This record gives sequence, C-alpha cells and structure tokens, in this order.
Amino acid sequence: MTTRRHFLAGSGALTASLGAAALPLQAAPGKPAEAAFRPDDWASVRAQFRLAPDYVHLSNFFLASLPRPVRDAMAAYGRALDANPFTYLQDNMFRREEDMIWRDIAAAAAEYVGGQASEIALTTSTTVGLALLYNGIRLKPHQEILTTTHEHFPHHEAMRLAVEKGGGGVRKVSLYDNSLTTPAAEMVARLRDAIRPNTRLIGLTWVHSSTGMRLPLRQMADVVAEANRGREPADQALIVVDGVHGFGVVDVDVASLGCDFFCAGTHKWILAPSGTGIVWGKSDSWQHVQPTVPTLMGSAPLAAWLTGIAPSGSTEASWVSPGGLAAFEHQWAMIDAFRFHKQIGRARIWQRIADLNGQLKDGLARIGRVTQATPRDPALSAGFVSFTVEGQTPGQVVQKLFEKKIVASVAPYKVPYVRLSAGIVNSQQDIDSALRAVRALA
Repeated sequence: MTTRRHFLAGSGALTASLGAAALPLQAAPGKPAEAAFRPDDWASVRAQFRLAPDYVHLSNFFLASLPRPVRDAMAAYGRALDANPFTYLQDNMFRREEDMIWRDIAAAAAEYVGGQASEIALTTSTTVGLALLYNGIRLKPHQEILTTTHEHFPHHEAMRLAVEKGGGGVRKVSLYDNSLTTPAAEMVARLRDAIRPNTRLIGLTWVHSSTGMRLPLRQMADVVAEANRGREPADQALIVVDGVHGFGVVDVDVASLGCDFFCAGTHKWILAPSGTGIVWGKSDSWQHVQPTVPTLMGSAPLAAWLTGIAPSGSTEASWVSPGGLAAFEHQWAMIDAFRFHKQIGRARIWQRIADLNGQLKDGLARIGRVTQATPRDPALSAGFVSFTVEGQTPGQVVQKLFEKKIVASVAPYKVPYVRLSAGIVNSQQDIDSALRAVRALA
C-alpha cells in the first residue's frame, strides 16, 4: 500500500511536515531569493501578498489576497493531487483516522476560537454555515427566529427560506437608531426587551458590514442566558452569529462570547483560500441541529449506512460538514492561514487593524461634509469605517476614489455607505493617501 508518508517522500510535492509550506521558497535559477518572513515587521508582512503595488487596497474584508505561506501550501497540495489524485486523497481523507487532514484543520480552527476540535464543522462560506443551521434547527409552529434589521441579505434570506420550508416565523427589531452614538447598554436593553417566550433562535451579526458596528455579544449572551432560565431545553433560545467580519480581526476567543453557534468564512480576514469557512458550536448545542448535507467527515453516519440503520446518538459537528469532493487544496491550506495569524500574533493583528482604522476615523472627522456611521469607540467597531459625503452618492465617491487608485466599496444595503477597510496589508501612508483623496473630493 502506498502511504501518504511514502507518497510525499517519493513525489517531492510536499515535505513530510504540513508546516513545510510556510518555509521560504527556493529561488528559481537566475531569480533572487525572497526575503525570509519576519512576522514582527509589518513591511515583511505586506511583502507576503501579491497585491498590486500601485493601488491602496482598502476593501480587504471582501476576498483575501493570500499570503505566501498559504499560496505555497495550496500549490503544493494541488501538485500532489494532480500527480496522484486517488492515492493522495485516500491517504489524506479516507484511509486512516489519524491521517485525515480535516482533523488538523478543525484543530487549528479550534485553537484560534478557544474551543475544541470536536466543536468545529467545516463549510465553504458564512452563507452556507448559516443555511445549515437555520435548516437544521427545526422550529415548532409557534416558535420564532428573532433577528435585527441590520443583518445582511444572506442571513435574512437563510432565515426566510428555512421557515418557509419548516414553519415558524421571523421577527426583526432595530438595535440602534444612530450607529455612531448608540451606547452598548442601549443595544443590550433593546435585545432584552425583544425576547419572547416563543423565541427559539436569535440571529445576530457580530460586525455589521453596513455601518461597521460591532455588537457587544458577551453582554447580549448574558441577557439571553437570563431569559432561558427555567425554560425546557427544546424551548431555550439559541444564539446564531454571523461572525465573519470580526473573525481574524478582534482579539477574543469566540468560544468565550456566549453564543451557541458562530459562522464565518475564512477567505476574508483569516486569509485562507476562497471557498472555505467554519461553524463553531458549543458541544451541547450541536444536539439541536439536524444535518442537511451528507458528510465525508465523521465516520458514524457512513458506518450506520453500511449496517442499514440511522446514526445513533446526538449530532456531532463533523456530521454537519457538507460532503462531496471539495477543492481540497483550498480547504487544507486553511491550516497555514491560521498558522500565519499565530506567527504574527492575534493581539498584534487586532492592534494594527484598530490603529489604522482609528487613523481613518480621526482623519475623516476633520473633513467637512463627511458624516461617519462607524462608532469611534474601538470596542464597538472592527475593520470597517463607513461614511457618506454630502452631495455625492456612495457609488460616485467610490468611483472617484478608484480613479485615484484608492480601492473602496459601497455597502449593499437599503442605506448605502462608502466603506474603507484597513487590514494588516496596509500602512499609515496608505491611510494618509486615502484621506487626502477623500478631502479632495469632499
């Protein structure tokens, strides 16, 4: 039998260690060697990305430009799969439990969120994660999903489609009237007042991609826990969070936020390849989810099928991971994305992003005819700065900025805003350039 270890050694596609892809590349003949990665140097961090150098990239939240270690890992996995797709896939997905790479991905994600590998389901996006949960947690006819008016289309739509199929209802409330000035206590109070005895699911977004508001999730979870006192398990309100725009930004253990489920694509702030994502759920919350898509992760469903019976016991996170032959070179390279974050340090990443976006907020506040929507308080914001310019539509502002090689975006909501989003690929000089451009057009 050709084992994964033997195949790797014979093909030269990868070294024996999964971490080998993070090592510096060997220079091609006649090409100078690339400088070694220095995670403590922001210029070295920026050098890991292939972003066009003649643009100021301030829409980093949308789809990640991949850092070199992730690109290298993805390319190496791809070469190995191209060289011997059957053997390589068998050795890394199906042959032995200890060699299944998806377990390493779950472990890396669990370390980042502060949870356990058994609490992680792998998905392809935030949207898919939300759909799996809302379709998997069946409501009784009288029960409801409580959500907010601030959610993005995929979150609202996942709820609507689920209740159309399975029953129940959706109710929306506003957490704030003015995103710039509303204190955390008011948002928490509004949520408390909105919870009813028949509220079964509470759908929240950690960081709103419209206004840039970051919800005080821990305080909100405490309110929900109080509302659940005395309720039977089947009637308790479960919190489902779209967390993608805080995941990879904010220095906090997701598992400490108090939510039941947390969905996030990893192809944004985590800097993993496209088509990757996770759902983290509390160990005792997964029992409420009925899987929607057959899985290739977790042996119990397959073993039960082989014996002609249904799986026994409560749902496990791995059972909710959609099966099928995925873009494995993308999925497996998630490990290197989490490792890249770990090398730099989550606290340093958060401080850098907070500092650069703080520089944006301070600079925009000094420009006439500019109105910000994002709270100035870093505890209520993350990686976005949303604003409008008097007399111009957000689309016009974004186009004018692009003509000056500043990449901004428009929030696709009923009330649109211009969005600037600074990440670890940016510098203080980038922010100065963007502010000069906004000042000139305002």
